[in-house]
Amino acid sequence: MVNSVLKAIRILEILGKGKILGITELSKELDIPKSSTHNILQTLESEGFVEKSGDTFKYNLGTSLIELGYRAQNDLAICRIAGPYLNGLNRETDETVHLTVLDNDEVLYVGCVESIKTVRAHAIIGLKAPLYCTSVGKAILAYLSEDHIDRIIQEKGLEKRTENTIIVKDKLITDLEKTRERGYSIDNMEIEDHLTCLGAPIMNGRGEVFASISISGPTGRLPLDIVNKYGPLVKKVADQISRKLGFRK
Repeated sequence: MVNSVLKAIRILEILGKGKILGITELSKELDIPKSSTHNILQTLESEGFVEKSGDTFKYNLGTSLIELGYRAQNDLAICRIAGPYLNGLNRETDETVHLTVLDNDEVLYVGCVESIKTVRAHAIIGLKAPLYCTSVGKAILAYLSEDHIDRIIQEKGLEKRTENTIIVKDKLITDLEKTRERGYSIDNMEIEDHLTCLGAPIMNGRGEVFASISISGPTGRLPLDIVNKYGPLVKKVADQISRKLGFRK
């Protein structure tokens, strides 16, 4: 337990009740020194979690909490809605199925139905991965704006993970164009040797890509003919989830 974190949470909880309070009032309510209260508030304010109310020295909740709440709501909704579709895709392919969301220009794994086969891709819920070398990432990257793609490449780089990793920007752009044409992405041992993954984008009600799904399995079990069979299936399931979320073409 980290006391300073607990105190910060307590401040947010108090302000979350609709109160607009100053340092002295919060200090008394929490029974902590004014200096500690001031330091915590300054930190929260710098990150947008609290803000001063008008021209006063009193505080209320900041807009960063609205963004976090929106993202948490989306993540919970996508997990709840996508669950039955992930199970269905797993049953049809008998491969591991993952669900990811876009998080700070990376993919965050938030859901999984694991294959029951002995040799399989394992669940990696809670981990983050790059966009450019994963099927779930490329499925999202392909539907971002050109400026956004350029910024991600510039800021994140194209690090070589395997012999198959695409580390040349022009080749990556070509691969993303093929992804849009097919409607699904292919990770052919680009982040991990002997692992092949097929991904497809999930759109929200505003038509924005914000999540993706994939199937993953040993490369030997996913040759070209199986890729061509399962790719459209992954796209179909992703489209069904998108429609469930209110997306209309």
